[in-house]
Amino acid sequence: MRCVPIALIVLSLSVLPAGAAAMFVAVDRLEVRSSTGFFSQNVGELELGDEVTLVRESGRWSEVRMGSLAGWVPAASLSPRRVARAGTAVTPGEVALAGKGFGREVESEYGIAGDLDFSLVDAMEAPRIPWPVLLRFILDGRLSAGGQ
Repeated sequence: MRCVPIALIVLSLSVLPAGAAAMFVAVDRLEVRSSTGFFSQNVGELELGDEVTLVRESGRWSEVRMGSLAGWVPAASLSPRRVARAGTAVTPGEVALAGKGFGREVESEYGIAGDLDFSLVDAMEAPRIPWPVLLRFILDGRLSAGGQ
């Protein structure tokens, strides 16, 4: 009989809080923000395949938690299905695209042979602007932090 209470305790620890759901990061790198605005402060970063707890959604934004990291991410960056990590039989780029529903079948439907050069897109995504520099830009330009 002692096994039953212990099993119930262990089981209860694995259950998500009411309204919460497990989601997976479906992009290579995902900045977690302090609020639902594009210019809100970056409070952390998640990687492809990371499992997060979906706390709630607000428009195009999702509030997530992973350990002590909590904040807001674009809802389109999450998937309810587990996303494979790099090191599998596919490239990280293929995994990210598949997590978004874009794969070889979709490419062939549009007549794309998968030989597009995305190096310029990668180059645009690579630079990181430090938060103090971005904040100064926001303040000098009198930009709104936005939301939704």
